[in-house]
Amino acid sequence: MATNTFNGASSSFRLQFNQRLAFNSIDGPRSSSISSYGRRNVSFSAKSRSVRLRVSCAAKQETVEKVCKIVKNQLALPDDSKVTGDSTFAALGADSLDTVEIVMGLEEEFGISVEEDSAQSISTVQEAADLIEDIISKQCP
Repeated sequence: MATNTFNGASSSFRLQFNQRLAFNSIDGPRSSSISSYGRRNVSFSAKSRSVRLRVSCAAKQETVEKVCKIVKNQLALPDDSKVTGDSTFAALGADSLDTVEIVMGLEEEFGISVEEDSAQSISTVQEAADLIEDIISKQCP
């Protein structure tokens, strides 16, 4: 039985195996595999994984309230309709054309221009408010 110790950037691990072991896999910070297939030489490979991290701050309450008002107007919802930051356009009955009209109303109200890719990623009132504040903060130095 052989014993090997591997030290990585964030962790270390110890492997014990005999030469009959055909394949062993370790899942951790990195995906790794060890193969011996009865040979004395052992191969080790690590595959890096990409990490997607999105950091955002919640929009001001007044921005969320303005977006709620615009959404209600564009969708012709009654004044007593409950629209919050968590409200999705789909749940409020908006189709793709309604969403385009909502974005156009937001652009007009806030004096901004929303790129098509960004507009297509908006599905909630909060996301719209966050995007608006992000665009405004980039416009003002």
